[in-house]
Amino acid sequence: MPTVLRLGALRVVIYPNDHRPAHVHVMGQSHEAVWELNIPPGSVALRENYGFARHDLNVIERSLVDSLALLVREWERIHGVV
Repeated sequence: MPTVLRLGALRVVIYPNDHRPAHVHVMGQSHEAVWELNIPPGSVALRENYGFARHDLNVIERSLVDSLALLVREWERIHGVV
């Protein structure tokens, strides 16, 4: 699973054999959250959360939005057009 971005101690990964819609997995110490990309355009949407506190999710969301262009490019590189 390629790490496409690091947010401090967290890894943002895209699985090569994963399904649509475009999304990333944010992995931390025994926590994981899944964020859909560009839904609606220019934003991210939390789909699943396993263990992150609300405050951490807010920080992660802001970081993902700031890196959205990179994340969409990486999804397209791995899977094809969003």
